[in-house]
Amino acid sequence: MPQGRAEDQYTKSAKRTLKIEKQAITELDALIGPSFSQACSTMLQCSGRTIVMGIGKSGHIGTKIAATLASTGTPAFFVHPGEASHGDLGMITQDDLVLMISYSGTTTELLNILPIIKRRVRKLISITGDPASILAKSADIHLCVQVQQEACPLNLAPTSSTTATLVMGDALAVALLEARGFTREDFANSHPGGALGKSLLLRAADIMHSGDRMPLVVSGTSLAKALYEASAKHLGFVGITDQHKVLIGIFTDGDLRRLMDRQADIYQLTIDQVMTRNPFCIHADNLAVDVLNTMERHAINAMMVVDANKNPVGALNMLDLIRAKII
Repeated sequence: MPQGRAEDQYTKSAKRTLKIEKQAITELDALIGPSFSQACSTMLQCSGRTIVMGIGKSGHIGTKIAATLASTGTPAFFVHPGEASHGDLGMITQDDLVLMISYSGTTTELLNILPIIKRRVRKLISITGDPASILAKSADIHLCVQVQQEACPLNLAPTSSTTATLVMGDALAVALLEARGFTREDFANSHPGGALGKSLLLRAADIMHSGDRMPLVVSGTSLAKALYEASAKHLGFVGITDQHKVLIGIFTDGDLRRLMDRQADIYQLTIDQVMTRNPFCIHADNLAVDVLNTMERHAINAMMVVDANKNPVGALNMLDLIRAKII
């Protein structure tokens, strides 16, 4: 730690930064208006891609905005303005829309290719902090992200301005997501890899135990035989069906422990006397993440999977969700 600087000074600096950037986001609300709606409508009607461009800190923010748009249903990618003038302009077609980002609105690398961009694409949207700048006035639609001050005490390093720009990009992406009717399934198809995609794509049918691996007994079975079935299937519970193979109950390891606490003679009981009737159950096409939410909401560790007639087609427990990396 530099001599003479107390730890609480770091805390004060951090809180001052948060306060300034929070204020910048709050003031952004007043800048959302007709031009924002026009930008969304134009992007929604675009038959090509949204090409995001920016340099320096604006370029980093632009990369994130392009990625967010692409993952939420708006085809988009980032093109570096410096590379654009050395061949990457060939990536842009007449069906595309260009979103240029420059807080000053006077970034040389953007202004150098501005005439070509204007001729090549149908619409140009700009995000700047200066509505009177060259870039703002040259664009078909301008989105203003003007902030009162940067969080940097020198008022030089882009901090509040980049935060406001990022929030504006998120606002565009979310507004377009909602306008497209973008669903969780659509999102999952854009994120098939990793835990996120798995949690949104994996269904109960993908991880359940089916056929002979289901722990099942029929109504009237002795508790002792039911326990043997549960033990043999290693899922910590057994489902009970009636003579029509309709699920009518469930008995879990937890139920057994509570029964033993009452010192009941388990060899004199039938499963019907101790089972939980009308248990929570799910369908094979339910998302695994929804199964997890149901289990957590009702504080249960296992469930039967049934069809439309409530006939068991599978079984799973919390351990299956852990193995599938849903948890």
